[in-house]
Amino acid sequence: MTIELPDLSFTTDELRRYSRNILLPPVGAVGQARLREGSVLLIGAGGLGSPVALYLAAAGVGRIGIVDDDRVDLSNLQRQILFDGSTLGERKAVAARSRLSALNDGIAVDIHDCRVDARNLDELVVGYDLVCDGSDNFATRQAVSDACVRHGRTLVSGAVSQFEGQLSTFRPQHGGPCYRCLYPDAAEGDAPTCGQAGILGAVTGVIGTMAATEVLKEILGIGRSLQGRVLCWDALETRFREFALERDPHCPGCGDGRQA
Repeated sequence: MTIELPDLSFTTDELRRYSRNILLPPVGAVGQARLREGSVLLIGAGGLGSPVALYLAAAGVGRIGIVDDDRVDLSNLQRQILFDGSTLGERKAVAARSRLSALNDGIAVDIHDCRVDARNLDELVVGYDLVCDGSDNFATRQAVSDACVRHGRTLVSGAVSQFEGQLSTFRPQHGGPCYRCLYPDAAEGDAPTCGQAGILGAVTGVIGTMAATEVLKEILGIGRSLQGRVLCWDALETRFREFALERDPHCPGCGDGRQA
């Protein structure tokens, strides 16, 4: 069997920029080349999406898609670190591209200035290797998960509320559960949004940074995946908890009898 290696040619600037990545034995030049060839779709450029986008861009992920139809508001700046006062009123996707391109001009940033729904998710998801969801409602998360199941895409999904956060990786194409296995009966309004319940801004930074790490691990194929595990963090108690999640054969999203 022939194993195709990615293009290992780097410019002098790339070698300097990514030297700390390349020094890591599990990454090396091959891993950095995989990051350069990788593509990730980010659902939302808010509190979670901001640190994810920044760290993926800094790490050299070759193509990042930003999906967001909102505008930058003053209330966002408490946690959405992609933006600052100079971007108030701008389309978030456009402002995000400017910030990421300034951080790393060697990557491509696609903007999708739209609200995701069942009608456009298939077209969006199929264009990327992996999806990271930082949306703030069950309906969107379920729709994103369903599209990832249909197209065999790995989904890294994070959520936050007040002083708590949650993170998992869903790879049903590899026999793992999907998001609907975790919340089979969740409906719109079952959990308040950050705008309703409040959120400590740094909590989004912690979960977002961890989500970025899981995305990078998936692209690189290193470490232990969060597939089949849900990680929960309580900031007030400074405590992590983890519980196992198995695939539900009757799940409407990925179960044996689902409609393709």
